[in-house]
Amino acid sequence: MTYEAAASFEPSTKTGSATVLERSAVIDLDAIRHNVRQFVAIASPATVMAVVKADAYGHGAVQVARAALEAGARWLGVAHISEALALRAAGIDAPMLAWLHTTQSNFQAAVAAGVDVGISGWELDAVVAAAREQERPARIHLKVDTGLGRNGSTIAQWDKLVGQAMEYQDEGLLRVVGIFSHLAVADEPHRPETDEQLAAFREAIAVAEDAGVDTEVRHLANTPATLSRPDAHFDLVRVGLGLYGLSPFEGQNSAELGLRPAMTVRTLVSNCKRVPEGQGVSYGLNYRTSGESALGLIPLGYADGVPRVATGGPVRVNGVNYPVVGRIAMDQMVIDLGNAVTDEAAWLGAEAVMFGDGADGGPA
Repeated sequence: MTYEAAASFEPSTKTGSATVLERSAVIDLDAIRHNVRQFVAIASPATVMAVVKADAYGHGAVQVARAALEAGARWLGVAHISEALALRAAGIDAPMLAWLHTTQSNFQAAVAAGVDVGISGWELDAVVAAAREQERPARIHLKVDTGLGRNGSTIAQWDKLVGQAMEYQDEGLLRVVGIFSHLAVADEPHRPETDEQLAAFREAIAVAEDAGVDTEVRHLANTPATLSRPDAHFDLVRVGLGLYGLSPFEGQNSAELGLRPAMTVRTLVSNCKRVPEGQGVSYGLNYRTSGESALGLIPLGYADGVPRVATGGPVRVNGVNYPVVGRIAMDQMVIDLGNAVTDEAAWLGAEAVMFGDGADGGPA
């Protein structure tokens, strides 16, 4: 699956009989399937929720959702109801949860489409009103804030929220499907806060069970906790970053975790020229060549999602990694090819990879 860069006016050129896109993000759905199977095995007997918010982290929500379900994920997770509705419109009927809402969120559509809704507090009455309107019970997951400090009921308000939810459940207006929370520092396994959050979550579950809540799923673990904290798996794990083959841990790469990065971002070298020693590069002239060299122009920049702090990062051309030098601009950046380039024209149109699966020694 390949996405052309959004800003591409003439998106492709012909090289022999093959069409080569100017700039593209190429998504390996087999890598997605591989990663899901890894997490299914790690999490068992807990099941896996594939988090496909933000267009599946830019990988394509519908395609990734289908691949993840094919590979064994049982749930889908999104931030916004609108994202869940787009998946439903594409014919995906798997259980899915949306957890980030505003006063303008379309709870009526969520209830009608059978989308589970995360509840932190204020949303409860709005969801119940939607259930009355749709004449269909809502499916909700109660969220408790165990320490992250974002949404989720405070511990002090938890008992009240659970009680209100159970009153509405007794009226047949909703079903409390799940209880969940989110971890703050699971990507730093040595931090004690994860233990503290886990203890708080267990206490919140006990309060809910004492109130009569009988959930289908309890879920706390994100990608790093799924990998490193089996005691946090409960009934369901929510895998985001790892789904796309990325490591959440500093000092441990994807391959060491058995994961395969799914996206390759590539383009074509748009210019190459030899320059003398001391040549300044890009805005601010923060970089100057240390000797005679050749500069390659790469037509990607911060408008394409390349962070300006990526200066110094590698770009792979013709099997070699070259550093980005100078300031990254809106739509272009420069790599220093060194002084071995003798035929500038031979570099024009060469494939330049910003990142990929790293299998060939390139950036991942």
